[in-house]
Amino acid sequence: MSRDVARAAAQWLALLESGAATERDHAALQHWRDSHPQHEQTWQKAQTLRQRFSDLPQALAMASLDRPQPGRRAVLKHALGIAALVPTAWLVSRQLPIEVWRADLHTATGERKRLPLADGGSLQLNTATAVDVDLAQRRITLVDGELALNVPGAAAMSVHTRYGELRVSQADVCVRQLAAGCRVSVLKGSVHVRDLNGQMTTLQAGQQAPLTASGLAAWVPFDVLQLGWREGVLTAQNQPLGDFLRELERYRPGVLRWDSRLEGLRVTGSFRLDDTDRILSLLASTLGFEVQARTRYWVTLS
Repeated sequence: MSRDVARAAAQWLALLESGAATERDHAALQHWRDSHPQHEQTWQKAQTLRQRFSDLPQALAMASLDRPQPGRRAVLKHALGIAALVPTAWLVSRQLPIEVWRADLHTATGERKRLPLADGGSLQLNTATAVDVDLAQRRITLVDGELALNVPGAAAMSVHTRYGELRVSQADVCVRQLAAGCRVSVLKGSVHVRDLNGQMTTLQAGQQAPLTASGLAAWVPFDVLQLGWREGVLTAQNQPLGDFLRELERYRPGVLRWDSRLEGLRVTGSFRLDDTDRILSLLASTLGFEVQARTRYWVTLS
C-alpha cells in the first residue's frame, strides 16, 4: 500500500510541475488526498520535498536571464526537467524496500523475463519483479512481484518468501507477492510449503492458496488462464472491467484512472501484454468508452 501511495503522490506532483494540470485535475487531487489519511500524509511529504529542491530551478532561471542564447535555453530546459524529476524519483525510491534495489534480477513495469535453468527447467519473472538467485544452493528468494518456476527433475529447488518456503521438484508453480502474503498456484506436480511456524503442507496440481504470516490457508481450484502472463497474454472470461483494469495496471507505467461507472462492464477475450495502449483502444471500441491520454503515462477512461 505505501509504495502505491508514494507512486500516486509522485505522479500527482509531476503533473502539477508540468504546468498542464486543469481545474478538474486539482479537484481530483483534492479528492485523492481526502480519501485516505495516508494519502494526505504522503502528499505533505511530497510538498516538503518539493520545497527542498525549489532553490535549484530558481537559480538556473535567474542565470538564463543574463544569457538568453538559444543554446543556454535548451540547457536550462533540460536542467529544469531534471530538477523537477529529482523529488519525484526520490519520493518513490524512499518507499521501495532496499532489498528490491539490491536483488540479483529485476523486471521493470511491463517487462517480463524467462531464464533457462541448467536442469532443463526455467524461471520466469512477471512485471515489476525482483528476485535473488543462488544456483549453487538451488535457492530463489522472491523479493517482490511474481515468478513462475518449472523444475522438471527430482532435484528440488526452494523458493523463499517473507511468509514461508516452497520446495519444488518435478513441478510447475507460480508465486505472487500480495499486500499481506503470497499466492501460491501449482500448475503441475506437487509443491511442499513450510510456513513461518514450521507447519508443512502439500499443494497439488490445480490448487491455489494464500500463504500469510498465519500460515497456508485452505486451497481453492484455479483457472490456468489467469497465469497467461507467462505467454505474454492477459485473458478475461466475463470479467468485470474494473477487475480487468486493476490487473492491466500492473503492466503499465504511469497513471491509469477510470470512471467508476465503467466498473461493472464485462470483458471477454485474450489480449497481448506487449501493447497495453492497444488493449485500451480495443476495449474502448468494444465497450463504448473514451480513452483520454494526457500523456503516455497519464490516461483516463470515461
